Amino acid sequence: MAVPIYQVNAFTDQPFGGNPAAVCLLESEADATWMQNVALEMNLSETAFLVPRDDGYQLRWFTPAVEVDLCGHATLASAHVLFHEIDTPAASPIIFHTRSGQLTATLQDDSVVLDFPAQPATPCEPPEGLRTVLNVTPKYVGETQTNYLVVVELADDLRRIAPDFRMLNMLVNRRVIVTTQSDDPRFDFLSRYFAPNAGVDEDPVTGSAHCTLGPYWQEQLGKSQLTARQISQRGGTIRVNVRGDRVDLAGRAVTTMVGTLRV
Repeated sequence: MAVPIYQVNAFTDQPFGGNPAAVCLLESEADATWMQNVALEMNLSETAFLVPRDDGYQLRWFTPAVEVDLCGHATLASAHVLFHEIDTPAASPIIFHTRSGQLTATLQDDSVVLDFPAQPATPCEPPEGLRTVLNVTPKYVGETQTNYLVVVELADDLRRIAPDFRMLNMLVNRRVIVTTQSDDPRFDFLSRYFAPNAGVDEDPVTGSAHCTLGPYWQEQLGKSQLTARQISQRGGTIRVNVRGDRVDLAGRAVTTMVGTLRV
């Protein structure tokens, strides 16, 4: 059996920017162990698996280590493949059935817009050792079911973080978003994302993190439409629109490789 597979850089318009994801187009459901092995073989932060349904697609996401409940950049990459590589009509939204419920993707000009659930953080005490391993003094720490949200005072504080990922994985049972208000007038806020417990030390651009970042910065800055920059080595830009319990995430993508997975 031959399975079409694509590599797409999400949240960028540059071939070597953004966050690369693999997208596998399946004819029917596959075994989870096989999908996990494919994700390990691809060795990207996420590999997405799509199975057609009458009203859209079943969508699952795997890191090289685990299956995850929500992934923004691999969803954007999946929609990009459907819209641009197999010519899905752009007149109607694409519906994805996922572990986080029904998600939709629409094409607006050159960008894909994702409709995701908001995941606001609640204030908490930072776990012991988190300040030390990040080498920052947080002005706020919150938590969601899967992430810690750490807010720092200055953009330079964010840029200089260089965690010991082994130690970070030992200290915390969640992934870690670190953010600050932008010192670049093009953006409202900046962020980085660390997920060693999911097999990804630093994720280049993390759409799902902005389901938490959007509500936080909406409250801090007093506006619902925000432009964000994730300042990893590759970097990426996400336009965020907070709508109550939903968040729109918009960005562009570039297909960098097209191939066939032989199984």
